[in-house]
Amino acid sequence: MKVEIQSIHFKADRKLLEFVSRKIEKLLTFYEGIRSAEVFLRLENDAEKENKVVEVKINLNANIIFAKEQSTTFEAATDMVLDKLVAQVRKYKEKHQSKLVVNA
Repeated sequence: MKVEIQSIHFKADRKLLEFVSRKIEKLLTFYEGIRSAEVFLRLENDAEKENKVVEVKINLNANIIFAKEQSTTFEAATDMVLDKLVAQVRKYKEKHQSKLVVNA
């Protein structure tokens, strides 16, 4: 799977990029049909302390799955967004497999 990570409004260090990439690649354990992932790490300038946003767009064959989370750290936001993505990937896989069974 190809993982593209973009940091917006700041320069991400290598440690953060490796952490995010490792986490996103874990999605392959739930569904092997994932083609690519785009990750956007963004700092929002607002009064809230939870100003670190992680957005992930996953390409599954012809379908797109998207999740977004905000937290005080990029690591926490990545963990939260991963939980959302795992649920969505599992749901997609179940629907996809049920269609294959019906068509067989």
